[in-house]
Amino acid sequence: MPVLATTNLTLADWAKRIDPDGKVPVVAELLSQSNEILDDAVFVEGNLPTGHRVVIRTGLPVVYWRALNQGIPSSKSTTAQVDEGCGILEARSEPDKDLLALNGGTAQVRLSEDSAFLEAMNQTQALTMFYGNPGTDPKQYLGLAARYSAISGASNSQNILDAGGTASNNTSVWLVVWGDQTVFGIFPKGSKAGLVHDDLGEQTVYNADGTRLQAMVTRYQWKNGLVVKDWRYVVRICNINVTDLMAQSGTQASTAATNIIKLMARSVYRIPNMGMGRAAFYMNRTVHSGMALAALDKSQNVLKINEGLTQYGMPQSWLSFLGIPLRRVDVLLNTEARVV
Repeated sequence: MPVLATTNLTLADWAKRIDPDGKVPVVAELLSQSNEILDDAVFVEGNLPTGHRVVIRTGLPVVYWRALNQGIPSSKSTTAQVDEGCGILEARSEPDKDLLALNGGTAQVRLSEDSAFLEAMNQTQALTMFYGNPGTDPKQYLGLAARYSAISGASNSQNILDAGGTASNNTSVWLVVWGDQTVFGIFPKGSKAGLVHDDLGEQTVYNADGTRLQAMVTRYQWKNGLVVKDWRYVVRICNINVTDLMAQSGTQASTAATNIIKLMARSVYRIPNMGMGRAAFYMNRTVHSGMALAALDKSQNVLKINEGLTQYGMPQSWLSFLGIPLRRVDVLLNTEARVV
């Protein structure tokens, strides 16, 4: 994927900032292999121990035309304070010390287990970025879907575009512009950014039946939250019927990809200023594959297949729409209920 220029820090940037004690968050490239939103999201340290307080402008001041020798009344803007909370995602690994030593490769076995935990943390974090809802699980932070959940009646409804699906086999495509004045991730004040990996070494642990054993203990923790400071910098294309998409029929007839492309074009013009941050479209594997096929159609040039290096120096190809990267996020569901 291309490196999207920004003055804000990503998880990869934070991971390079080694603490004096040598502890660093888990290498960021391991966290973003199957959910590319983790590559793009910019992160700032929260100004609260449990999250971040932002001031959102809710109204503009009144301005006046005036004549010479006439005065005008004073006016002011209006603002509101919003507190965004962080969640704590955590796991522990406690394999039997003697089990790890059976093949003489304790370090290698633990590394293999670490990779599984990293992938689980990765998937859960990306899933929460979209579908987190403290209303159903108070321990989660608020994700994007709960914020953009009504195509009419809400203040941000104009940024929710309806693709026509009426069943419960829908998916969404998201356009997000990441920046410190638009949308950004947070971690609590005074804590570490990204996934923290603590090797706690050999410890005595208890089984469910009360017996004890010696285990090699590892603790994984990721404190994270999401701030949408300006709702105008997120657009959701919802109600994309996956069955119709694959068959190119019904709500997605007449080349399904083309219909989505038109909605993507509309979504770009919902964004007030694309220069406010790094922009990217997010879609699951089903939609992304359709976009790849559409990019092979040389009769259009809004979709493009690009080639280059990732931010980690690895060769890779990627799709773009009007210059905006199309990211694949595997946690985006094909079973979303209709947004109304």
